[in-house]
Amino acid sequence: MGSLNHTARTRTRFRMVHFAMGFVLVCALGFTEACSVSQAGTAGSGPDTTREAAATASTLQQLERQRLAALVDADMAVIERLHAEDFELVPPPGVVLTRAEYVDLLRTGGLDYEAFDPISDIEVRVHELAATLWYSSEIDVVNAGQNHLVHEAWLLVLYEKRAGQWQVVREQATAVGGFPPTG
Repeated sequence: MGSLNHTARTRTRFRMVHFAMGFVLVCALGFTEACSVSQAGTAGSGPDTTREAAATASTLQQLERQRLAALVDADMAVIERLHAEDFELVPPPGVVLTRAEYVDLLRTGGLDYEAFDPISDIEVRVHELAATLWYSSEIDVVNAGQNHLVHEAWLLVLYEKRAGQWQVVREQATAVGGFPPTG
C-alpha cells in the first residue's frame, strides 16, 4: 500500500514538474495566448498594464546585462544580490549547480568568464511576480584553469520578484551545436 502511495505521489510530482516546465517553455517561445497572466489581479491588458510590462521588461533586460557583466568581472556583490538563495543553474554539461556551488566557483576562479555577451535580443515575458528571459549568447569561459571554451548558447532565465527585488532563481544554458564545442 505504501508503495502505491509513493508511486502515485511520484507520478503527480512528475506531472506537475512536466506541466511547469512546459508552461515556462511555451511562454519563453512566445505563445502569448497560452501565457496571458493578468497584471496586478486585473483581467485586462489595457495601456497601464502594457506600459508596466514594458517598463518591467526593460528593467529585467538591464538587470540581465548587469548580471552578465558581473559574472565577467567576478563582481561578487552584484552576483550575490542578483542570484536568489535557491538559485540553480543547469549549464551545457547538464549538471545542476546550486547557488552556493556556482558562487564558490566564481569566487575561487573555478569558473572564469572572459566574455558573456548576448548575441540576440533578450526577450522578456512578464507574469506578475515572475518573468522569463530568452536569448542567445556567446560565452568565453575558463573552467578550473584547465578548459578554455568559447561557444554559443541559448539561455532561458527565470526571475522572480522577492521583497521588491528581481532575482534569478533558475537558469538553463543549451549549447548550440552540441557540447563540448568542436573546433
